[in-house]
Amino acid sequence: MEILQTKENALSASVVSAIINAPIEKVNIADWLLNLPDAEYQRCSVNHIGAGITTNFEGKPMSINVEYVGTALVIQHYVATEYSSDYCRMLSLSDTITSNGRSKVQVLWELRAEKIDGNSCKFTNTIHATATLEFLIFIRENNITLENAAKARQEASDAHNHEETPLFAKSIENKALYGKYNLPL
Repeated sequence: MEILQTKENALSASVVSAIINAPIEKVNIADWLLNLPDAEYQRCSVNHIGAGITTNFEGKPMSINVEYVGTALVIQHYVATEYSSDYCRMLSLSDTITSNGRSKVQVLWELRAEKIDGNSCKFTNTIHATATLEFLIFIRENNITLENAAKARQEASDAHNHEETPLFAKSIENKALYGKYNLPL
C-alpha cells in the first residue's frame, strides 16, 4: 500500500513537538494510541469527530480516525506498521471528502517519545500526506493544481497538528502517570 512520497506528489509535512512531564519509562505510546477511547480522541482537537480501534485482515492493529483537516472531512484507516512504547508508525490510505467530491490520500503518521531527563520526554507528532493517483486525477478534474492543493493541505495539516500535539502529549502524560485518559488536559 505504501506510496513513495516524492517532490512531485507530496501534499504536506508537519512536525510538532510538546513536552510530556513523565519519565520515559512510564510512557507507552503504542498502548496509549491503540487503546485510545473515542471521547479522549475528541478531547484532543475541536476537529476530531471520532476514533476507534480494530485490526486489518492480517491482524495488525488499526486506528480509525474521523476528523476535519481544514475544510476536508478525512476518514483515516491507520495500520500500525511499527509500534512500541516510544514510537508508532501508522500508515493510512485516507478518504478525503470535500465540497468537490471524494478522493484518497496516503497519510504517514509517526508518534515518538524521546527522553529529556528523568522526569520528562519530548513527544513529536509527524504527519506526511502524499497524493495518490486517484487524488491527482481528482484535482485535475476539478481544475486544481497540485501546488494549490499542497498549499491548502500544508496550512490545514500544520494548524491541526499544532492544536492536537500538546493535547496528545498531556493525554499521554495522564495515562503514564495515573493510568487514566480522562483527567483534565
